[in-house]
Amino acid sequence: MSKIELLNASCADQTVDAVVNAANSGLWAGGGICGVIFQKAGLKELSAACSAYKTPLNDGDAVITPAFKMTNAKHIIHAVGPDFTYTPKAFEELFNAYYNSLCVLKENGLHSISFPLISSGIFGGNLSDPAGESTKQCCRAYNKFTSDYPEYEIEVKLCAYTSREMVSAQNSFNKFIK
Repeated sequence: MSKIELLNASCADQTVDAVVNAANSGLWAGGGICGVIFQKAGLKELSAACSAYKTPLNDGDAVITPAFKMTNAKHIIHAVGPDFTYTPKAFEELFNAYYNSLCVLKENGLHSISFPLISSGIFGGNLSDPAGESTKQCCRAYNKFTSDYPEYEIEVKLCAYTSREMVSAQNSFNKFIK
């Protein structure tokens, strides 16, 4: 039976089949959770694997690489979240970043995944509640995926890193998980 949980933790520290990187369209090492994941996986190895993809990717796209030096995951799924500073109404693209990550998980025969709050940090732009919005779109994607593929069991860990993000995420999570 599929399940989703909200954690006050780093997605990079969860023991799962795939850790999700909040990626930029060029798949280069960035700041925030992206920088943490590149550091844990090995900058040289992960950069080389990412350079094999034709970039720039579109907002909402998701691709997979090995996790290299990460001992808690087998793979990294790189999900490109929209930058709400430039695309202030890109809610569907944010939903797609989560949903497409779940589809990549399934396509690779994997079952457990940990997400950061995609597009809730620097990419949150002028959203009034970026952590809550990101949580809402993750929950929507989870609900759609489990409805589209009821026979495919997944375990989702949505990770709010700071206590402030956790409060916003919890409020949203409670509204959107059925």
